[in-house]
Amino acid sequence: MHVFVTGAAGFIASHTVERLLQRGDRVTGIDAFDFGYDPALKEANAKRLAAHENFTLYRGDIRDKALLEQIFDADRPDVVVHLAARAGVRPSLVDPTSYIDINMTGTTRILEAMQARDMTRMVFASSSSVYGSRDQGPFRETDDVSIPVSPYAATKRAGELICATWNHLYGTHTTCLRFFTVYGPRQRPEMAIHLFADRIRRGQEITMFGDGSSLRDYTFVSDIVDGVVAAVDRPLGYEIINLGNNTPNRLDDLIAAIGEAVGKAPIITQLPDQPGDVPMTFASVEKAKRLLDFEPSTPLLEGLKQFVAWLDENHPAT
Repeated sequence: MHVFVTGAAGFIASHTVERLLQRGDRVTGIDAFDFGYDPALKEANAKRLAAHENFTLYRGDIRDKALLEQIFDADRPDVVVHLAARAGVRPSLVDPTSYIDINMTGTTRILEAMQARDMTRMVFASSSSVYGSRDQGPFRETDDVSIPVSPYAATKRAGELICATWNHLYGTHTTCLRFFTVYGPRQRPEMAIHLFADRIRRGQEITMFGDGSSLRDYTFVSDIVDGVVAAVDRPLGYEIINLGNNTPNRLDDLIAAIGEAVGKAPIITQLPDQPGDVPMTFASVEKAKRLLDFEPSTPLLEGLKQFVAWLDENHPAT
């Protein structure tokens, strides 16, 4: 199978590309190497992927219509895995315009290029943030998602709706996967687990927003990749499917577990909740089990230990 992966040098995407290559697929990727974090970290991911003879990387923007046409015309892929996006809830409050432009225009450009070439299969990375501010779970795909609480969440919900429109008009098979708080090796440095682990191992204070009672369904990256690859293999028409661990953990418990994985006691400064934060995420994965045979298998502490081992090896504290 030939798979086109957007955002290929990023966190989740680089793991996905590796899995596809390991099983014998051919992969073409695109990445703009901007926004979010130091491009050198993406360069390291790209270098690792370039060692595979069945991988080709284009450096460019998913909003570049001519480039997308060039890629699709050169060797038409069987399926698109669309993981590229400007990510993060809090930064989207500061710069909503770029989120709307990159996430919504980019997704539409990909769908337009596919439509023009009768390409009909895509996996789209959505987010648990579309569920908005809720204090009861688990979150099910049939729940009301009409009030996103951040521009980032709004762009992900808009992406799902654009994919639904293309399915209705052109029969595009699109599986929209709602990721729940993904963590693991290669995680972006500004994400909580990476930031906390790095500061705790250096003996530095960490900032806990709120009283520690907020709940997140932390999901290890290899479990997420299981779901993505299963979706690649199964054209389902148009579906929205949660991918999560189905086991939410309190923020204060997460911090304690990171301290255990690092081997140091956290030093915590508490501040009020931040705008855009939600009290809980909690994935129902019954639909994922039924349609994708999805079964998350990595307990939080085990995943944290794997992440800390990667962090120490690749970014040693000095």
